[in-house]
Amino acid sequence: MRFTKEEKSWMMYDWSNSAYAIVIVTAILPIYFKAVATGAGVSAANSTAYWGYANSFSTLIVALLAPVLGAIADYRPYKQMLFRRFTALGIIATALLPFVPERWWSLLLAIFVISNIGYSGANIFYDGFLTDVTEADRMDRVSANGFALGYLGGVIPFIVVMVLELTNGFGFMGQTAIVRFSFFLSAIWWIVFALPMWRNVRQTYYLDPVDHPVRASWHRVRVTTGRIIRNRPVALFLLSYFLYIDGVDTIFTMATPIGVDLGLGSSMLMVVLLLVQVIAVPFSILYGRLAQRFGTKPILLMALGFYAFITLYAFFLHDQIGFWFLAVLIGMNQGGIQAVSRSHYARLIPKQEASEYFGFYNIFGQFSAIFGPLLVGAITQLTGRSTIGASSLFIFFLIGFIIFLFVPQQSAASRKE
Repeated sequence: MRFTKEEKSWMMYDWSNSAYAIVIVTAILPIYFKAVATGAGVSAANSTAYWGYANSFSTLIVALLAPVLGAIADYRPYKQMLFRRFTALGIIATALLPFVPERWWSLLLAIFVISNIGYSGANIFYDGFLTDVTEADRMDRVSANGFALGYLGGVIPFIVVMVLELTNGFGFMGQTAIVRFSFFLSAIWWIVFALPMWRNVRQTYYLDPVDHPVRASWHRVRVTTGRIIRNRPVALFLLSYFLYIDGVDTIFTMATPIGVDLGLGSSMLMVVLLLVQVIAVPFSILYGRLAQRFGTKPILLMALGFYAFITLYAFFLHDQIGFWFLAVLIGMNQGGIQAVSRSHYARLIPKQEASEYFGFYNIFGQFSAIFGPLLVGAITQLTGRSTIGASSLFIFFLIGFIIFLFVPQQSAASRKE
């Protein structure tokens, strides 16, 4: 399967923001934040909880904005403009992280919230461009290869940071300097590799411009809400997605603090997270091929079963070897479940209103990501064990699995329309 220039450029954006995803969201910043907060007198359990609360707050902001922004983006030429502005917000905030003084953990957390709003907001419009760059029968492969490129793109800057960590910056950089360099590298990586998307991807399906796009968008949001409620496949999928993606995103954002609580050092955590990135590349591609052959429903049900097992396994997690095994399971399934979910949904929606519908897709994803970290943070504080907090996510996967059983399976013909 040969990809077009537009498809390649779209997939490269996953590559471009992947450094942010692993360095800022998953690996380096969470460890650094816990060290800074602990140095300021915050307990380990509370610092883990605060990290979860910060993720919840930033996703709440994006969730509240997603539907109307998505509706506005369907009018030409707002999709490209909004995508660029949210991307710029995320990049600028990320570039500010290296300048936060040590021990100022609250300011560090505040700037992270702003950067995460830019990152998550830009993804609303990025997802919406999927219908512009490819056809229905290619969506599984394009979406999955985008995630695969994202994980692969995250490996390279991550290895650079790992080498600096393991060599003490070749004798020229201290640990704090290495951490700050990793933040700066994430911002540069993001902006450089986002350029093909900015240059080559255009809004193919759109609504004609109107005099008052904000007012018109609010009206469309109300109308579309009613249409979604009456559309059984879309409504059931979004309800299931709301639940299971909560668990997926929470495991992703809370894995590093849990590893720290289990006693893993920063260097070992980086190796584990690198392993996750490497494993995710071929398995994301595999998920796309399986979905193209067998349909998205059985593949998503399989992934939900894997994640339910992961959360149950977390309850019994008590050593570092177990954390390694947990990381492998996450790497095998994370990119695949996200990619196939995106392509499954893209087939269900009208192309000319893709941004608005993906606004709802993201609001369900963003709102779900509020409750997961809150639940893990609260259970962790109550029990003093982050592994018990992680195991509480089982309920999201179980209910999501049950609801998804009732989502109609698409026929081969419908998948090629």
